[in-house]
Order: sequence, then C-alpha cells, then structure tokens
Amino acid sequence: MSIAVLIGVHDGLVLASDSASTLSDSSSTHSGTSGSSVVLNVYDNANKIFNIIKGQPIGCIAFGSGSIGNASVATLIKDLRKKLSDTAEANRLRFNVKTYSMEQITDLLGAFLGEECKKLDDGEAAATNIGVLLGGYSAGKNLGESWSIEIKAGVLQPARKLRKSDEPAINWGGQDEVLQRMVIGFSPGLYDLLAQVTTPTQSLQIIRQELGPILTARLQAPMVFAPMPIQDAIDLARFLVHSAIMYTRFTPGPKTVGGPIEIATITKHEQFKWISRKHYYESNLNKEPVHVAVDRPEQN
Repeated sequence: MSIAVLIGVHDGLVLASDSASTLSDSSSTHSGTSGSSVVLNVYDNANKIFNIIKGQPIGCIAFGSGSIGNASVATLIKDLRKKLSDTAEANRLRFNVKTYSMEQITDLLGAFLGEECKKLDDGEAAATNIGVLLGGYSAGKNLGESWSIEIKAGVLQPARKLRKSDEPAINWGGQDEVLQRMVIGFSPGLYDLLAQVTTPTQSLQIIRQELGPILTARLQAPMVFAPMPIQDAIDLARFLVHSAIMYTRFTPGPKTVGGPIEIATITKHEQFKWISRKHYYESNLNKEPVHVAVDRPEQN
C-alpha cells in the first residue's frame, strides 16, 4: 500500500508520497487459505511521483497496485511521457504543448493505463487497483488544477476534477486512516459502526450520504488556505506523509507505508521541481556543479 498527498494553493501544488512497495501473494502455499493474501515483503524504494512531461508544470502520484501485468506503473507513466515528447506521437494523440489542458492530460493518462489493463487476463485484472492524483497547470492558465484517475479491478473509472482551481484543498489516496482522522476528524470506520448500531438499521450508503457532510463540516480541521506560501504547503505535505508512516509503524501489521518521503512542487513559472528525492547513487555524486569565475589576462 502507500500514501499519496496532493495540496493545491494559489502559489502552486505540492505532491508528496512515501516509498513503500508491498509484495503480496494470494496462493494457498503462503496464505494457507486460497483467496486470502499474505504480505511477503515490503520494499522501501518505490518511485511514485512523476513529471508527466519534462519541462512542463504537470505531475502525478501513483498509489495502489504497483504494476499492470509485468510493467510497473512507473515505467508505463514514463512510456506515456516519451510518447508525448515525440512530435509524431504527440500529433497522433492530438496533444499540443502550447494548448493542452489538464483534463486532456488526465484523459490521456487514464486511457493509456486503461488500454494496458485490457491486455490482462481476468485474474490479473481483478487484482489491479490503481489510483493516480494529477496536479498541474493547463496551458496559459494562472492557477493549478487537481484531478484523479482510478482503476478498479482492471477497469478505468471516469476521471474526476478534485477541486475548483481557485479553492485550496488537500487530497490524498492510499492507506489514509490517519489522514482521515487528523484532517476530516473521524475514522472512515465510523460509518460501518453507525450502520451496525442504528435502530432501525440503516444502509451504509444512506449514512454516508446524510451524516458524512455534517460530520465533515463540523469536525474538519482547517489546515490549508489559498494564500498559504508554497513552502508552508511543502511542510504540511511532509507532516501528513510522515504521520501516515508513523501510524503504520506503531499499529499492528506489515509496515506498508514507509521509506523515504518524496516531495515535488509545481508552480506556474518554476514548473515541476523536486524538493526531496531519493537517488540510486550516493548524495556526494548528486551535488550541483560549482562555477567559479576566473579573471583572464587581456590578450594584446
């Protein structure tokens, strides 16, 4: 599992995630019961944040299933990036870097991942559940946008715009129990509990529809505001991901949220910029080169 956070303010957008990747097996050999799933290992170096088009203010965070068939979601998103960077492929997809919209980018990514899911057999498709949060600027626009893609059991769901561009918001996906508790004010398990104890028994759907908005309006913590500077949004995103990691660490079960925290920002003028990022190589090899001006003697 994982945690993905997308914060939008007027200054820009912040994308943050953990780096955990869970290897599970549902075979009776490991689980003892056919159909159940057991965690075999948790890796701490998965890549989940991507600049969808190099040099453009567009990025995304992937969570849920880490692959579609034999291809990782990271590789597939980079495959689409390569297509959009190729003039012929971009023309075929009717993508123009000067006129694109975030809605178009969302649809292109969703369709691309959805086509990959169609190649799966029924068993593989049933186990494929992916979420993607997208943030960025439509060409020529002054405010960023937040969108989401969801694939359930291998089937692409309709894309959603998560907020109005001029409204600040925190959106998240993945293993979100602690974020729901901190930001919204109650555990998502509350609905199930209320459905069990109400008399007469009410459906879970009715409780969500009628009580959910009331609880959220009264209990939600106001943590993000439109004028918030981008640095403060970065600090908030880091706090939320770190809290999810610590919650998983100190509660029973596999530590399926963890590893290095990665953060990127997207702003109108600076485009996509990494704030925190892990590398394959040691940090001393990742230093920016230092340029020193040297006075040269005039040539006669």
